[in-house]
Amino acid sequence: MQTSERPRVIVLTGATGFVGSAALDALARHPGILVRALARTPGAAREGVEWVRADLGDPCSLKGTCEGAAALVNLASYIGRDEERCHTVNVLGGASLLAEAVRAGVDRIVHLSTAAVYGNLPHRGIEVDEVTPDPASAASRTRLAAEAPVLAAGGTVLRPGLVLGAGDRWVVPALAELMDRVPASWDGGRALLSVVDVGELARLIDTLATAPGPAVGGVHHASHPAAVTSSGLMSALAAEGILPVVRENWPWDRCVEQLRARPGQVTERQFSLLARDYYQRSDTIWQLTGLRPTPTPLTLLPSAAPWYRTHLAGT
Repeated sequence: MQTSERPRVIVLTGATGFVGSAALDALARHPGILVRALARTPGAAREGVEWVRADLGDPCSLKGTCEGAAALVNLASYIGRDEERCHTVNVLGGASLLAEAVRAGVDRIVHLSTAAVYGNLPHRGIEVDEVTPDPASAASRTRLAAEAPVLAAGGTVLRPGLVLGAGDRWVVPALAELMDRVPASWDGGRALLSVVDVGELARLIDTLATAPGPAVGGVHHASHPAAVTSSGLMSALAAEGILPVVRENWPWDRCVEQLRARPGQVTERQFSLLARDYYQRSDTIWQLTGLRPTPTPLTLLPSAAPWYRTHLAGT
């Protein structure tokens, strides 16, 4: 009598989040793979997915979660302003999860960090750590600290820039608020930004977790290889009816003055990340995975436009 081959198990955290749900869709499409999705609140039942109740803020809940797994994909993090919770979830929880993976003999680890670890210093076209990381928020400081155990275990760390797509509740909503507070092209719209569609990022994560051969390892920028200008991004969003058309051009000093005069949720630091040069070269990870990115960073924006229009209308 023939027996069916046991599925290859991939442990996934953050599966109910923005990037995690896209990665879950990508991973669950593979025949012969079982995604063990860890979540505080498990999602809906679906083929190829085993939901496990677990929380990075509770190390005891992580025990045994990596048993029999071939890969760990850690996409979970806390990105709020509570510094203690950032440390508990991102640093202590991440280390506990990595310890479970190492103990269970998991030989492939993919971890999602952020390009925000470089802080507020504008930059154009940097390679990994060509600018010394200098995170300016509790979230980015602890996410940088969380990279260390991943690298010690031979894992792969991804630092994406601005992630766009259906489910984005930070980048475009922040741009919408800023456009209301500073209704102009910011400093000529010349800033170069690193952008990636959430589906493109999920493709990278999927390939790194499932491709045959040795793991890539190390730290890698994980945006589209081409930069986007801030004016190009705003024009593309306006063309899809997501943001209003910009008709004025203000110098940087006036933009900052206007921002300060009209307080809101988005901080001056965050405005700088969206309106000044913040471009990291990402060619290497695409070459190593053998994947071909979309023609431009904004190619997939029209498919996300209905989601953005609906959700921004309710804010």
